[in-house]
Order: sequence, then structure tokens, then C-alpha cells
Amino acid sequence: MIKFYPNRIIVCMVNSLLAALPFCAMADTSVELPRGGWRNSGGEAAGFKQPVHYPAVSVNAEGQNEMALIKGRISTSNKKKPGKLIVNGAAMPLSIGEGGEFSRPYSFSSGSNNVEVRSPDGSEVKRVQFFDTNTSRPNARLRVVLSWDSDGTDLDLHVVSPDGQHVFYGNRVVQNGGALDVDVTTGYGPEIYANTAPPKGSYHVYVNYYGSGGDEKNLTIAKVAIISQEGTLSEKQQSFQVPLRKPGELTLVKSFTYP
Repeated sequence: MIKFYPNRIIVCMVNSLLAALPFCAMADTSVELPRGGWRNSGGEAAGFKQPVHYPAVSVNAEGQNEMALIKGRISTSNKKKPGKLIVNGAAMPLSIGEGGEFSRPYSFSSGSNNVEVRSPDGSEVKRVQFFDTNTSRPNARLRVVLSWDSDGTDLDLHVVSPDGQHVFYGNRVVQNGGALDVDVTTGYGPEIYANTAPPKGSYHVYVNYYGSGGDEKNLTIAKVAIISQEGTLSEKQQSFQVPLRKPGELTLVKSFTYP
């Protein structure tokens, strides 16, 4: 029997473009923010730094304007594993609350943006696409996204720019405009470095395995995505995975030249 739900029509197209999805079905996953369609973020704050309290228990989105927020709910029986969040092609784990809720600050670029949320088993998928017409918004021309695959672990992102400025949890905003948005201490991440006017030259991206709670034998896989010229025809994305075996381990993930 096929049931039709008002405002919830899902069209299933079986073709090669959707072959990666397990199936297309009526999903209970919802994305409250961002909203799809056209919008203008003129007059809204575009800063990358988000509030963090210690001891941190989760990603903190308090006080964040709704135009810089990813928020919703995943209806699934498996809350012990993270969902998946994909923003403009960059994939990262998504921490889910006890009631299935999720909330994540994110500083979007002007122009076209897309957000995809998947349940832990991949059976529920929700996509939102919107276009920000605010051409005066200072977009991130360089973004570095760190995420990892284990709960209860603390990995830290370190980015050193050509002028020697070092961004990390103890120095989250520097004079050249680079900033780290959140210091996630409870697993999965992501932590995001962004710069609207990055200096030209050589950058070095490090990941520090800061701690793992009570299980110091837990191997965790760090994933680092480097995105340059986001939202332009010259956009480039690179992704790297690095195994980290013990707390205290500091690893150089990638050195690269911008632009």
C-alpha cells in the first residue's frame, strides 16, 4: 500500500546517481535549520568563533544566530553511533542527543550551500539546499575541517599559517583573520579552522591526540578536509585520514601552499 503524506513527498529514482544510498524511503529525519530556498544574511554576524564552556560536554551552539546553525532531529533506535553530516561536500560525523536532536554552529558562505544529514545506519537521509544572496558576506577562502571516528576522545586541530600565526584551542583567533570555531573535547568533532583572507604561502596542519578518557588503548581515525576557494569555480577539496594510537601523539597531517 502506498501512502501519500502532505508536504512530505519523496520521489525515489533508481539510477546510478543514487546507487550509493541503501534505499529511498519515508524518513523521519528532519532539518529545522538551515531552511531551504533563497535568503539574505545581510546584517547577520559572520564570525567563526563560537562559545565553549569548560569542562565541555558537547558542541555548544548557544546564542548562535539561526542563519549560522545546523539543527534538527534524527529518529533512529541507534543513538550510540553518530550520524553523518555533509556540508558542501565535506563529510563529518554528527553527534546525536538522547532524544535524537542535533545542533551544530556553521559559518556558511554566500551563494549556493547544501546540507545533508544521514542517520547512523544510513537509512534516513535529509537534504537542504539554499542560496545566500548577500554578496558582501566575507566568505571563508580557506577551511580546514577535523573530525574523528570515536566517542569520548579529544583531538585538537592545529594550523600554522605562512606568517607563523598558530591557531589551536589555546589561541583560537589570530591577527591574520584565521580562527577555530569550537574546541570539541568529547568525541567525533568537528573542529573547523577558517580564514576569509588567508595569507599566501605554506600552511601546516597538525592533529594532536589530546586524550581518550579511560580507554588509552583506543585507536581513533582522524579525518582532515582542506577546502580552498569555497563556493567558487576554483574550489578545491582534499581529504586525508590518519590513524592515531595513543594520547599525546602529535601528527603533521598535511603541508600545502595557498592559493
